[in-house]
Amino acid sequence: MEKEPGQKSRILVVDDNIQNVELLEAYLSTAGYEVLKAYDGEEALKVVEQENPHLILLDVMMPKLNGYQVCRILKEKETTRFTPIIMITALKEIEDKIKGIEAGADDFLSKPFNKLELLTRVKSLLRVRHLRDELDRKKEEEKERMKQIFKTYLSDEIANLVLSNPEKFFRLGGEKRTVTVIFADLRGFTKLAERHPVEVVFKILNQFFQEMTQVIFHYRGTLDKFIGDAIMAYFGAPMSYPDDVIRSIKTAMEMQKVFTKLKEQWKQSGLIDLGLGIGLSTGEVIFGNVGTKRVMNYTIIGDTVNVAQRLEEMASTGQILISDSTYQVVKDQVIVRDLPPLNLKGRKESLVPHLLVGIRK
Repeated sequence: MEKEPGQKSRILVVDDNIQNVELLEAYLSTAGYEVLKAYDGEEALKVVEQENPHLILLDVMMPKLNGYQVCRILKEKETTRFTPIIMITALKEIEDKIKGIEAGADDFLSKPFNKLELLTRVKSLLRVRHLRDELDRKKEEEKERMKQIFKTYLSDEIANLVLSNPEKFFRLGGEKRTVTVIFADLRGFTKLAERHPVEVVFKILNQFFQEMTQVIFHYRGTLDKFIGDAIMAYFGAPMSYPDDVIRSIKTAMEMQKVFTKLKEQWKQSGLIDLGLGIGLSTGEVIFGNVGTKRVMNYTIIGDTVNVAQRLEEMASTGQILISDSTYQVVKDQVIVRDLPPLNLKGRKESLVPHLLVGIRK
């Protein structure tokens, strides 16, 4: 956070006249400001880059770069755009002030200096600077708070993407994208819920979700939702990469591996044996926000989602079933066992499932 005005705020004085610089330094130092000095435009730009002053007193008539040029350069830079600049000039013509305004000057001070006027203008602009810095600080804090919330649902990379363009990601509507969808569902959960206290069931479910979500985020996937004792995730939105499909395959395999370790922990605690079935499918979906302006859900919609869920339902404990659309993308990288085609109600084309055996070395 920037310092309060008057409490060693850094002010850069830029003037090719040494006497003017010394006079301004005396006025400002007495008032409690830290004074930085430069004697031409080029030197001023270097000092600004190194010291990041809170305010600049900038003479107009200087060698190399004049005050208008320096002001324009600073106001075009993202890092110095909002640094207050007071143009110091002996020129009286209105056209000269217009040139300063067009260059981005925030205020003007005429030579010879009036000490009271100088300090009043400096204090006023530093107050504005301080308020803006405070607002920026609060915005950053809010952005960081939102980032921590999003990290509950999204990987760090995707959370940063969403926050970089909130207007795009927080409005209703969607766009077409090719993604790979994963459904992972617990087997034997109903029996677990029947035979154990609710507190134990919740603990097991939360542990399962926690471990599986970490795997999804590790492979840069997007968590869509928890559905009872199942997880839905996808790869390819809002960010897409050439290796989305194979990363989804690796995610599914890692999920089974991590789940095996979880089962051992649960069995040692005397809990009923659970299993995990996983289904994957690749295809075109609509992704974006669905719902109302007040309540919306960032999700994907399309037949690919339905296929992935049906494959998950077909998968036995420990199995990973992938659709033919997924297999065709990574067939040179994976080992599968073909299963008989299935005719599903409501679908014209039969579903061709493949049992994932492993990844080729």
